[in-house]
Amino acid sequence: MVINRSMFANMFANFVERVKSEERKSTVMHTTISVILDTRRMKKGGSYPLKLQVTSNRKTRHFPTIFNLSQTDYDKLFSPRIHSELQRVRDGIKRIQKEGEEFIENMEVFSFFLFQRDFVGHHELLKRRKFEEEEEPQPGSEDGFDLSVFYKRFPLLKEASLPQQSIGAVYKTCIKNLIREERIGTAIAYKDSYNSIFQFRGNVLFAEVTVSFLHQYEKWMLKKGRSRTTIGIKLRNLRAVFNEAIAGGIIRKEKCYPFGKRKYQIPTGKNTKKALEQEDIAKIYYCEPQSPILQKAKDFWLFLYFANGMNPKDVVHLKWKNIEGEYFVFHRAKTERTTRADPRPITVYITEDMQRVIDRYSTKEKNGDNYVFPFMDAELDVLKQYERVPLFTRFINDGMKEICKELGIEKTVTTIVSRHSFSTQLKRSGVSTEFIQEALGHTDKRTTENYLNSFENEVKKQYAQNLMAFKKVNKPGQSLMLHESS
Repeated sequence: MVINRSMFANMFANFVERVKSEERKSTVMHTTISVILDTRRMKKGGSYPLKLQVTSNRKTRHFPTIFNLSQTDYDKLFSPRIHSELQRVRDGIKRIQKEGEEFIENMEVFSFFLFQRDFVGHHELLKRRKFEEEEEPQPGSEDGFDLSVFYKRFPLLKEASLPQQSIGAVYKTCIKNLIREERIGTAIAYKDSYNSIFQFRGNVLFAEVTVSFLHQYEKWMLKKGRSRTTIGIKLRNLRAVFNEAIAGGIIRKEKCYPFGKRKYQIPTGKNTKKALEQEDIAKIYYCEPQSPILQKAKDFWLFLYFANGMNPKDVVHLKWKNIEGEYFVFHRAKTERTTRADPRPITVYITEDMQRVIDRYSTKEKNGDNYVFPFMDAELDVLKQYERVPLFTRFINDGMKEICKELGIEKTVTTIVSRHSFSTQLKRSGVSTEFIQEALGHTDKRTTENYLNSFENEVKKQYAQNLMAFKKVNKPGQSLMLHESS
């Protein structure tokens, strides 16, 4: 057969449509439908019920049809030549499957309850039964993982009968997965995001979260005194929940996604974190707090500063095996998961000041897997281990607040200020941005540049004055203003 250009164009067009159709079914719907012979219980006469099987988001429901067949007849069902009664059954199940697929295709968001109520309940070839909401797993142990210890911190985990197409149901799933991955901090961020939206409008359906809804939420948050940075954090988590729902086939992006170009743009705040000047760092370094608690807070703030602006979490998790000669070599806990394919260890030279802190506060057992400082306990569960880090951070921040009050330093000096002070002081001394990026453990240079943009107002004033260095000294009674010639 000779294929001309026109025939090839039609064949290619049909192929493209078929591929698009298959891609749409596999990547958007994630809901499959078929008719099966349920052989778990034989009826009188040796037959079994034919059932409509629907699978969505890894959950399966069965809805009985009006047909019953023996195993022998079911095996013959799709043979070329069958008797008229079997032909009637085959036509019936083809019709059920075709109409069921069309119904699901037109649903805004898939729900077993709505499918049963609006399709099964009105189809003459399917048996009607009592409508039931989708069953939720019983609280407690799931897949061998006991979530009950997290119920107090994450009340959403105890919620039962959340509608599948609601944001709460997917937030709950995300939080479960994050807890299983021991990403407790991120799980808490998701919880806070859900609680904020719940306070605004409750556990809404995905279809209710429109562009208008998000603008109203933003205004509501601003009236409550929340910053645009905070709003952005909450809504980026909501966007991630939307993406999870799309991947799971719960919603379809083209029908139910309010984010993106020409839709809702998540606000980003410019949170300028100012670094300390050397004079203030010197005041802190040379001060002698009378309280041992304040001395300890000061020592660890300076430890963070000298250790490449190390994060408190990394200090808490430092182990003796991370010491290699005169250096600490470790991976940032914050980026360890995202840089797994390309791990980038941070190397920190242990200065004399850092060594004094180690000598003063370290653990006695210096085995490789033991922690350097006694803030962490390997025997604790993941939630209690997580809680040790904010406690350590708060200890330093509270102590530095008292110290700076005594020293007359008006700025709020926290652990993050030590990180910005480290990077800014290096930059001002002429160190390249690339070196600072490596020292901070940033994977993106733009993140480092954000750290280096926080120059003090006094420095900006000095730079502005430098622009006027060409001006002559003003003599008494003489003005430097230029007058128009008469």
